[in-house]
Amino acid sequence: MQVHSNAVRANADAPPSPHGDLKGAFRNGMARLGSAVTIVTTDGPAGRAGFTATAVCSVTDSPPTLLVCLNRDASAHPAVMANKVVCVNVVSGDDEKLCGLFGGKTPAEKRFSAASWSSLETGAPVLNGALVSFDCRISSICDGGTHDILLCDVLRISESKDKRALIYFDRAYHSI
Repeated sequence: MQVHSNAVRANADAPPSPHGDLKGAFRNGMARLGSAVTIVTTDGPAGRAGFTATAVCSVTDSPPTLLVCLNRDASAHPAVMANKVVCVNVVSGDDEKLCGLFGGKTPAEKRFSAASWSSLETGAPVLNGALVSFDCRISSICDGGTHDILLCDVLRISESKDKRALIYFDRAYHSI
């Protein structure tokens, strides 16, 4: 039974897809999966750094744990790995320009000077006015191909009210 005529199969023996390679089809498919936008920050002996991420999700509430995926080529990777702490800041629609700074090649000093920050238990920067910020200690790191998969124990949470969320869908930001 054929489920979808445009299906791309992950099997190595599968015939080539009329829509290109599996990697390209995967990336196009993932563009159709709307995600919350976060700015993940760190600070500690290796310095302050941060990056924009949509590959973040809850794992469990007992104990409160988040999963964060970090590209090994990201400029923030060395600091995150050395500091072993992160703050996952879920941003509002007001923070789209800031996400661009943290998602590009902008130097860390310029990224952080574009907003107001505080800290909680770990010392990782908390974005003042974020919808919610999860202050975390990294408890485990798993290999995920081009990315490291961070399991992060949530130590403290800070929330703001009455703001619109920012999501990333179809390769663009949308305020909802």
